[in-house]
Amino acid sequence: MADSVYRVTEVVGVSSDSWEQATSNAVEVVGQSVRELRIAEVVRQDVTIEDGKITGFRVRLKVSFKYDKV
Repeated sequence: MADSVYRVTEVVGVSSDSWEQATSNAVEVVGQSVRELRIAEVVRQDVTIEDGKITGFRVRLKVSFKYDKV
């Protein structure tokens, strides 16, 4: 196996439907900006509440992607 270097960064995905959709939204958007996206780890989940009702789902993810060799 070749040696590799990966970067890990945190992003927040948001959805009005579910944590799963918030996760999917984040991975889709990040995947458009970086190549070789490898792993997404859910670090935290929370909800936004308005008038006593859940109005949004938020997921904080640590995502890792591989650096290209120059």
